[in-house]
Parts: sequence; C-alpha cells; structure tokens
Amino acid sequence: MAKARTAYVCTECGADSSKWQGQCGACGAWDTVSEIVLEPASAAKASSPARRGGWAGKVEAPQVTALKDVRHHEDERVSTGIGEFDRVLGGGLVEGAVVLVGGDPGIGKSTLLLQAMASMSATLPGLYVTGEESLAQVAGRAARLGLPLDGLSALAETGVENILGHAAKLRPRVIVADSVQTLWTESMTAAPGSVGQVRESAARLVRYAKETGTAVFLVGHVTKEGGIAGPRVLEHMVDAVLYFEGDSGSRFRVLRAFKNRFGAVNELGVFAMGDKGLKEVPNPSAIFLSGATRQPGSCVMVTREGTRPLLVEVQALVDASPLSNPRRVAVGLEQNRLAMLLAVLHRHGGVMVGDQDVFVNVVGGIRVQETAADLPVLLAVLSSLRDQPLADKTIAFGEVGLSGEIRPVPNGEERLKEAATHGFKRAIVPKANAPRAGAYKGMEVVAVERLSDAISAASD
Repeated sequence: MAKARTAYVCTECGADSSKWQGQCGACGAWDTVSEIVLEPASAAKASSPARRGGWAGKVEAPQVTALKDVRHHEDERVSTGIGEFDRVLGGGLVEGAVVLVGGDPGIGKSTLLLQAMASMSATLPGLYVTGEESLAQVAGRAARLGLPLDGLSALAETGVENILGHAAKLRPRVIVADSVQTLWTESMTAAPGSVGQVRESAARLVRYAKETGTAVFLVGHVTKEGGIAGPRVLEHMVDAVLYFEGDSGSRFRVLRAFKNRFGAVNELGVFAMGDKGLKEVPNPSAIFLSGATRQPGSCVMVTREGTRPLLVEVQALVDASPLSNPRRVAVGLEQNRLAMLLAVLHRHGGVMVGDQDVFVNVVGGIRVQETAADLPVLLAVLSSLRDQPLADKTIAFGEVGLSGEIRPVPNGEERLKEAATHGFKRAIVPKANAPRAGAYKGMEVVAVERLSDAISAASD
C-alpha cells in the first residue's frame, strides 16, 4: 500500500507547506500549523456523485464551453420564506449555492435553518443532517415551533460518504449540515473536527453541490475570538459566509453577510426570538431607536448596512479621568478612529478632552464600519462634555477629515429619506450631501463644510 501523503495547513489563513513550522510563513501566526492527510486523486474521483444540474435535476456532463454561449439566469432564485433571510442572501437562494452560517452557541442558527427548510419544503424537498442532536430533538423543536414538515427529511449521520449516499437516493434540493465540525470522511484518519477533516468534508459537500445543483447550508462553530472555527480556507470554499450575532440578554438577532457571491456584502437582516422561533423585523430602525431620548451625549445617525439605511443611536460619556493616561473605549466603532477624531476635535474644534475618559457606544449591538459615523460621534462627545442635549429630532452623518473638513458620504439622499420617514426634523450633513431646497418638507437640512460649522449648528 502506498504511503499516504501529508501536508501542513495553517488554521488562520489556509496556507499549506511541506513541513511543520512553529510560525506560519504566510500570515505570521504562531502555533496554527496542523498536519493533514492528502486524499489520493483516485479516491476523490471514485467518491464523486452522479452529475446532474439545475433545480430540475437534468443530467449534464462537464465540457469546455465558450463563455459567451453559456446560458445563465441572474434572477433564478428561490425564496426561503423569510424576508430578512432572503435579503442577506441577496434576494433568495441560488441553486448550487454553499452557505456557511456561523454564530455563538444558542444564538438560533439551527432554528433559522429549520424554519427556512420548512418554508421551502413545499417546493424544494430538503434533507436536514444533524451531527449534534438526535432526530427526536429535531422533531421536538419543529413541533414546538409549529412548522409544516411535508417534504422535509432528517438524518442523524456524521460520515460524509453515508450522507452523500442518502442524498443520491433521496435527491433533495436543499441540504443542511449541522454542524460541519462533526463531519468526517473515511479517506482521512484524523479525528472529526480536525483541520483536515473539516476541510475535506466541506470540499466533498461543495463538490456535490456544484455537480448536482443542490443548495447546501453548513453550520459552523465560533471560536473565542468570534471567527468560525476551522481553517480559514473553509470561508474561501463556500459562496456565502453569514454570521449570526446578538447579545445574550436581548431577544434581537442580527444576521450579517461577510461574503456573498450572489449579493451585497455586509447586508444585514434583523430577527426577534420568540416562542415560535425567529420572526423577521422589517423595520429595524424603529427597534434601534425605541429607547432613544433627548439626553446629553446622544446623537442619532443614519448608517448603511448593505443596501439598507439604518437609524442608530450613538452614545458618548465624557468624564474626568483619575488616570494619567485617560481611557478611550469604543463599542461598535473602531477604537483607533475614535482617538483620531478626538485629536481633530481638539485641533480644529477647540475642544480639549485630553484629561477626560471617553466612552462611545453604538446602541443595539450594531457595528458601524463606515466613516459616516465620524460627525455623530464628535457631536455626541461634545454634547456629553457640555452636558447639553442636541436639538430634538436631530440626525447627523458625515466623514471628518484630518484638516477639519466635513466630507460627503455615499447615498446621502437615501439617508435623509429614511430619517424623514421616521419623523426627524433637523439634519446636520456635509454640504456635498445637501439636497435642493425644499426637497424634504418638514425637515431642516443644515449643510456644513468644517467641523467648526457643525459644532455651531449643534449648539443652536
């Protein structure tokens, strides 16, 4: 028998090498290189399922085709029956798509996928593969949620070869593997959950999805750092990577797309956990602003998550520091950018906070990664420092440059329209984002060019 070939793969970046080393040469991470057994090409060929393409299941053999002659259907999507889930996926589920769903334990990953499969079961037969629960537990959850289960099958199995064998007989159009860390393949001797097993098991399912047109959902565990466990190469193999987020004490959940070959990246879906499972929240701005009041240190901003404008509240607390090195804490924002903005506030706004502790928080657990939050953050800090609230029903957005200028942000009109829909009467925006006079009745739009102008407008 030929000796099995091995390789060494970094669990952080997926880079491989021919020998073990303590530090990955590609990303520089320490103690992340693990050994895997490479599968012979003959084994991979023998395990390949019968080929068939499309939702209808027609048999097609791969062949070289001129790209201009390839027929494609951009709008050929199937709704999951959950509007917020469709939004994050880019408008619906695409045939042959492989979606990796990650999140903390108990956040609702299995509940969401079971609800989606039950909604699609009338038109697309599904197979729910569980490696962590028994079939009785899955059936009990479905009964508790009151889901229709016609056309939905379940399988308690962790062997990839057995899963693909059952799938070849049942021919489901949607498969859920819960979770990918429990799967293993007979071609490798490593334990389930190891780097090699996770990567090879996922590769088998990805190959099956592309050859048969079956949509596959992979559930992934989350590490202490918040990333999906297993090699990072797993994220490169799939078509979409979705993260399920939410505070342990809140019933609201946020589903965010970090990678999507069929839709917008950073798209956001909001859900509320109840007795009957997850319910979509079509108007999340109302949820995030439900507790907003006119208090010092509070400013409402309009951010964009994917294709959706959202109104969120930015809170700041400025207090005298007993430390020689005052603290700068940002929750939901980048901490280094907060330090930069405070320096701009001092240099071009004449406001000194060098001896103060500054805490900034985005309410609702939203992470704002765009520069439109610069101006609201500074206005909230200034409001807390002076102990004076901003004018009632005021929103703000805009990027602040190092020279104190207020730069425009994309989609300014959509942001103003969202704010007007929720009854806001005043908006402090960059001059380049200001609409024509009278465009929004009942809303006063204050266009500013410099940080000093914004501070004066906030004081009025």
